[in-house]
Amino acid sequence: MGSPGLSNRNNGQQQRLGITEPISLGGPTEYDVIKTCELEKYLQDAGLYENQQEAVSREEVLGRLDQIVKIWVRTISRAKGLNEQLVHEANAKIFTFGSYRLGVHGPGADIDTLCVGPRHASREEDFFGELHKMLSEMPEVTELHPVPDAHVPVMKFKFNGVSIDLLYAKLSLWVIPEDLDISQESILQNADEQTVRSLNGCRVTDQILRLVPNIQSFRTTLRCMRLWAKCRGVYSNVAGFLGGINWALLVARICQLFPNALPNMLVSRFFRVYTQWRWPNPVMLCAIEEGSLGLQVWDPRRYPKDRFHLMPIITPAYPCMNSSYNVSSSTLRIMLEEFQRGNEICEAMEANKADWDTLFEPYPFFEAYKNYLQIDISAENADDLRKWKGWVESRLRQLTLKIERHTYGMLQCHPHPGDFSDKSRPFHCSYFMGLQRKQGVPVNEGGQFDIRITVEEFKHSVNIYTSWKPGMDIHVSHVKRRSIPNFVFPGGVRPSRPSKVTWDSKRSSELRISGHGQAEKSQEGKVVVLGASDDRKRKQAEDSVDSLRSSKSLASLPPSSSEVHEDRNPISTANTCSMKCGDLEVNSMTEQKSEKPDLKSSGESPSSDRETNGSLRSTQVNPILTATGTSSSKEAEKLAIEKIMHGPYNAHQAFSEEPDELEDDLEYRNQVKDFGGNMKNSNLDSSNSESAVAAEPVIFKKETTCSTHLYSNGGLEELEPAELTAPLLSGTPALVPQRKPLIRLNFTSLGKAVDKSS
Repeated sequence: MGSPGLSNRNNGQQQRLGITEPISLGGPTEYDVIKTCELEKYLQDAGLYENQQEAVSREEVLGRLDQIVKIWVRTISRAKGLNEQLVHEANAKIFTFGSYRLGVHGPGADIDTLCVGPRHASREEDFFGELHKMLSEMPEVTELHPVPDAHVPVMKFKFNGVSIDLLYAKLSLWVIPEDLDISQESILQNADEQTVRSLNGCRVTDQILRLVPNIQSFRTTLRCMRLWAKCRGVYSNVAGFLGGINWALLVARICQLFPNALPNMLVSRFFRVYTQWRWPNPVMLCAIEEGSLGLQVWDPRRYPKDRFHLMPIITPAYPCMNSSYNVSSSTLRIMLEEFQRGNEICEAMEANKADWDTLFEPYPFFEAYKNYLQIDISAENADDLRKWKGWVESRLRQLTLKIERHTYGMLQCHPHPGDFSDKSRPFHCSYFMGLQRKQGVPVNEGGQFDIRITVEEFKHSVNIYTSWKPGMDIHVSHVKRRSIPNFVFPGGVRPSRPSKVTWDSKRSSELRISGHGQAEKSQEGKVVVLGASDDRKRKQAEDSVDSLRSSKSLASLPPSSSEVHEDRNPISTANTCSMKCGDLEVNSMTEQKSEKPDLKSSGESPSSDRETNGSLRSTQVNPILTATGTSSSKEAEKLAIEKIMHGPYNAHQAFSEEPDELEDDLEYRNQVKDFGGNMKNSNLDSSNSESAVAAEPVIFKKETTCSTHLYSNGGLEELEPAELTAPLLSGTPALVPQRKPLIRLNFTSLGKAVDKSS
């Protein structure tokens, strides 16, 4: 499939793209041209572009694959007894989607491909049967792994060293025309759910390219944002952050709002817009159309599950769906803080106080917390580990959701998006989650949260794996920062200290110096004194973590910073754990296998209105337009961004349903024995804490002065206290340093992670 032109224009006149007017029509300044050239060189030096030889190799592989599926469909047509004319006309066609189709793939990246076949070529017998057999007999095909039971069934393999993910869509046509246009809605007629999902990737990718005003600027900006997200640890759909399609949609919307801007300005406006964005207002490239086939589209007014979505990013092709349903309260908080950091750095770049290196500084995940959960998995061979990893990764998000819900948002999780392998242990890998007490929450003496059942539920949700084999094990343990295993660090060597002064550390020092006194006052009466004998220890802990302090209102700092008071006592290896945050105790437990019902994913989103024509639309508004880039002020842009979000989506709706992913937990939890502790909040009696989890409704309130913050009296925490953030349109928020309560984590009986590499 050929790529569209570099600019979507109609007879020389730029067409309006998007559901609103642009914020600015201003063109690039000389500064934008210079900074865009610097950015392109930075991306080149970062190795984001493949060489010509690799590009040609990919084209050859795709051509060969197209030939193979054509031979395959004729073979099965003859085997099924079709007449010679139908056999001769039988056809299948290969389409691409994802990063390759968007033109933002890098060296060694997978090619997402779709095979479209006729009605008589089945998925189970023919695609995963005959085609799999054909591929397995070809010497150029290696690492062939069919995954027929996936949500979107896929065949993974390498063809002449090029990684391929091949999906299959069975259409209701007897013959697949060579000029097939899969963007037409009629292509979905009588298609099964797996075919609709398989077609969705191609249809969405093509629609994105149609809906951006300048494809080249879109591609460069998207490459930048993908690299930034990976450096800052927020690139992973499965971990609850955003994946490739999500970032593409967010960037495409910015391109619509600033259609004449170069990538330098688009990157800056990306952070400015999404720092101000009032989630869960959805990001949409076009209106949501009902269509004529009766397929379900994203509609929080009709479908209660859609109301749980916290960060809706809607796909532009029918049926329009939320592509970011995995986002949780914790991961949303982290991304918002990263957006704010990016916005501040872009403003500093305009004042020549920062550069592109500053924006792409890696997030110091293993320096940001003092306490982590380590999830170790292992298997008996490489193939089992590959399958086990895929399954466990798909369930890790549940652990974050369960901890958020069962601790009423008091304990926040920061999942690392990647995995780590210990070379000394074959067929093993580890995942990590940073832990911190929610900022601004008073530490009340005696308050406890027991997450032993939470961890047990998570392990049961993992151990229901239908393809489980002996040797597939999972182990959850607590590890302190000083005991993080060496294999997570580059080269297996633990850094003795931060190698250089970063933007985050500089900003932290500045805020500590300027706001230390007020921070002390702001937390007066909220920090529980640990006792006279602990005064010196407490002072040392405060001094050592001042440089890591962060809050939503001081949003340039890392999202995972927290004050943590470590305990000197050793961690035993009994069957349960007790984690103490201030006087908040959190219990967890080690591994036990049992059965657990399957849990579904969900999220939270606002309600919406429906127009009389059946289409779900955002209110059409006319933001401030400017003829030149220099005439657009920050305040005007902020006002324009605010107007974009005025409409049916900015009204939040309260309701009492729970996400399906957590609904079935209660039945299991009632069956679990008491492991020596009760889930208990300092404000809740331990006898009714579990029933409170079941009965407490989730309510989102619209905040008038701090509209980016969501409030919940159920399992979804409020993102930040309202008093820490200035009103949305008041310009730069006032700096209100906030000393966080001390966090005292003491796992007294959870098995301690052993550093095999030390």
